[in-house]
Amino acid sequence: MSDHVKILVVDDDPHFLALTSAVLASGGYEVIEASTGKDALKAVARAFPDLVVLDVVLPDMSGFEVCRQIKADPVLRSTLVALQSGLSTSSEAQTTGLDMGADGYIVKGIPKSELLARVKSLVRIKQAEDALKRAHDELEQRVKERTAELGAANQRLIASERALVERLRFEELLSGVSARFANIPPDQVDAEIERGLGQVLEFFEVDRVGLLETFPDHASWEITHAAVVEDVTPAPLRVKFPVSIHPWAYDKLIRKGEVVVYSSLDELPAEANIDRQTWIEWGIRSNLIIPVVTGEPVSRVIAINSMKRECVWPKEFIPRLRLLGEILVNALQRAQMQRQLQESYNEIQELKRQLEKENIFLRKEVKLLSKPDEIVGESEAIKRVLAEAEKVAPTDSTVLILGETGTGKELIARHIHNLSKRKDRPLVTVNCASLPPALIENEIFGREKGAYTGALTRMTGRFEAADGSTLFLDEIAELPLEVQGKLLRVLEQGRFERLGSTKTIHANVRLIAATNRDLAREVAGGKFRSDLYYRLNVFPIGIPALRERLQDIPALAWSFVREFEKKLGKRIDSISKKSIESLQQYAWPGNIRELKNVIEHAMIVCDGRILTVAPPAAAQMEETRSSTLEDVERRHILGVLEKAGWRIAGKNGAAELLGMKRTTLQAKMRALGITRPSS
Repeated sequence: MSDHVKILVVDDDPHFLALTSAVLASGGYEVIEASTGKDALKAVARAFPDLVVLDVVLPDMSGFEVCRQIKADPVLRSTLVALQSGLSTSSEAQTTGLDMGADGYIVKGIPKSELLARVKSLVRIKQAEDALKRAHDELEQRVKERTAELGAANQRLIASERALVERLRFEELLSGVSARFANIPPDQVDAEIERGLGQVLEFFEVDRVGLLETFPDHASWEITHAAVVEDVTPAPLRVKFPVSIHPWAYDKLIRKGEVVVYSSLDELPAEANIDRQTWIEWGIRSNLIIPVVTGEPVSRVIAINSMKRECVWPKEFIPRLRLLGEILVNALQRAQMQRQLQESYNEIQELKRQLEKENIFLRKEVKLLSKPDEIVGESEAIKRVLAEAEKVAPTDSTVLILGETGTGKELIARHIHNLSKRKDRPLVTVNCASLPPALIENEIFGREKGAYTGALTRMTGRFEAADGSTLFLDEIAELPLEVQGKLLRVLEQGRFERLGSTKTIHANVRLIAATNRDLAREVAGGKFRSDLYYRLNVFPIGIPALRERLQDIPALAWSFVREFEKKLGKRIDSISKKSIESLQQYAWPGNIRELKNVIEHAMIVCDGRILTVAPPAAAQMEETRSSTLEDVERRHILGVLEKAGWRIAGKNGAAELLGMKRTTLQAKMRALGITRPSS
């Protein structure tokens, strides 16, 4: 990683200069030193380092000014600059550095490992930029070479003045058709396609041009759009014809992706006899049929028919006609997608209206759940979590809550918020796993009216709504990579833009994130940005699984009993000792949420005042004691899936019975290799 990486360390304090240089040298970097701003500028111009670690306070000029001069130099501006200070880590100092063009900010005296990690991250940025530049240069060279090749090919095409004029006419036609589809509303696409087919009809002076759709599963095809001269019978639209009347053409077009072309019926081979008879009956003397390749298998073709005369088809137009077909088909597909997105958007808006109606009830319920005494337990594990939460709550530091599903991550997040100075503002929550990837950026950062087709109103994002409060991003590992980059910028700079807007919005937001995944493993697998992971991992809090705090099970069980006593109108005086022991012997893959569901089930079937509770698959406990946790979870989930008839979501589905979210259960099934039997 550090081979051939040169770092300039600038500090007027000999101790910190030597210390920083030694740490970086231990990481395998080549280190250059300077103690003044002027010396630093000379060293940068002379040695061209990859990274400058620059003290903010220098004897002759500030580190900010040195940074500004480096970034103002066209030759040196690509040099990475990380400002270093031991006096202030305030957002004001960092903002000043960023305004001067700094690429990072390092606090003096941080541990060696953290310094190396931050430098490694900055060096990766530099290496990525260099790689991008090399790729750009290579691409530019390839473009030049390709341009030269196209120029030579163009010269060869100028064989005759007549051919050139005809080609230019068709290129203008193609360009015009393509331009008209750039921003066309979905309801105008069909008419515009027929207009384009009409221009092709006039250009080739033929009698009929059609766009056809094939249905391989049903062995049929139909004409969806057509243009025809006045004295020729129009083609029947949206009428399905069996492929048996064109078996030879179907094989060439759909199975092989080849063009069907003939100027005279006599040119057809013997195996095309059935097709020949059909074309004779339809009065077609010359044919040019081109498969439109927009996917596999071929599903669309353009058919050009000459019925009054035999027509010679110029081969040089076939690729351009194929391109025209792709333009038309892509326009149809975009229109269909836009209609589907609009339906998705309308559905989401309706769901949001429903959520707004329930908002008052949800806030009251959340306030009740977030009371400190609702976090039940006396185990050392839960005490440690509460102690960590109480330490970090008064600060504005980012908190990363880690734990399995059902362990109460959102409850801890609300506890931190309610202990913070932001408690008078409501906690804003986003479940990243419950939103489609295409809409999650809208939800978090908002959008302007007209940001994209279907964006009929302006929408305020959750970051903007959380200004002055706390934003809780649950299941943050589900964020798409492009949204992760925008989130990192907000965390570093405190500003962002709505989708479709160039106006910068500043927001004072304290972020709490949660996930049940191993983010370090996600980073290694390229599914989560490393820089965002380091930014989130300021104060990680690990929530213990229920199997790690078994001594809390009696208290948790009684808290759920009291809750369901009111709900079910029952009174419980005691829980059998055997029940508590069996609950403490169970692995609880669904954690506290699963325990709550088990208690509710027991309360429903209980007829007396002594509650008997049995964990799921209690009869298999003796077998599972000697198994791994993964085996326990796999057997338990399989048992619940079979009980639910392999129905995952919905009322009495496996996710509900396990106390899990649908997405979490599906992820566990993939991890454990659980698939539904074929019959």
